[in-house]
Amino acid sequence: MTTGSPPPFDARLADPLRAVLADLPPLTFETIPHRRARTAATGMSDDEISRGGAFEVRWHDVPAASGDAPIRLLVCRNTAAAGPRPAIFNIHGGGMVAGDARCSDLDGELRRAAALGMSVLAVEYRLAPEHPDPVPVEDCHAALRWIVEHADQLRVDPRRVVVSGNSAGGGLAAGVSLLARDRGTLRPLGQMLQCPMLDDRCDTESARQMESVGLWDTRSNRTGWQALLGQRRGGAEVSPYSAPARATDLRGLPPTFVDVGAVESLRDEAISFAMRLCQAGVAAELHVWAGAFHSFDQWVPEAEVSRAAQAARLSWLRRLLDQTGRAGCEEDAR
Repeated sequence: MTTGSPPPFDARLADPLRAVLADLPPLTFETIPHRRARTAATGMSDDEISRGGAFEVRWHDVPAASGDAPIRLLVCRNTAAAGPRPAIFNIHGGGMVAGDARCSDLDGELRRAAALGMSVLAVEYRLAPEHPDPVPVEDCHAALRWIVEHADQLRVDPRRVVVSGNSAGGGLAAGVSLLARDRGTLRPLGQMLQCPMLDDRCDTESARQMESVGLWDTRSNRTGWQALLGQRRGGAEVSPYSAPARATDLRGLPPTFVDVGAVESLRDEAISFAMRLCQAGVAAELHVWAGAFHSFDQWVPEAEVSRAAQAARLSWLRRLLDQTGRAGCEEDAR
């Protein structure tokens, strides 16, 4: 198959993307400090997270599976009712090398949680390359296990925890769901994978199309995987918990929402993963946003395609909760 040119960008996204790229160069090992500093500077404050008192904000220390320093867990408890709430377990993005629990992608999760009467718990997993595979996915799994064990204290309904993540966080969310299935930890109510980073091999048609195109081009993607896996990247021994596209058995996974931009390197691996979930008997919903680049809705939230993506995520989450009963407000997410 001959690889064609990348699809065109949405007209409302093209100019903002140029401005973003001028300030955010492709990820290399040399630019990791810049990426970390920029992400930290744009993190949400406690006041922003609380959304005018809608959420009570607390931090907890979670024991790491490795016995090392504890993992930080940001707990945003919905104050609308005293009883156990359904919850979003959020895993932040950042290419495996940057970001923290206060990342800007938390804002979308809080909007959905406020609309649906949910709490949000965001894990601050340790980052590559200082903490290579399997540390990030094991940290996330340890945090999920701790949430289940301390559900009463957190006022969380352990039967209604949705694992969610953006970019690297989407890949880690898929890895955590696989780990939870295989270790018998918990079957999440669902998993929401937003432009997920799933495949370390970087050899799809979209990877070839977007070698040096867009916000998270293939060059950046390779760097993120190289930081996580080192010389194992692309080799046969990479674990499916670390690169979920490598999983050969997707049966028994929870209902899944997958969305991705049509003009990003991760497009084809996301489409393939959603298709394979359906073939394995998993209830999967897939959205491919025409003209959209990686994490477009965070950078250009006012664009029509961004509003459509946010509405689709909220709709899927509402329908998922309605299957098990939901005590929550019916406000539209703002």
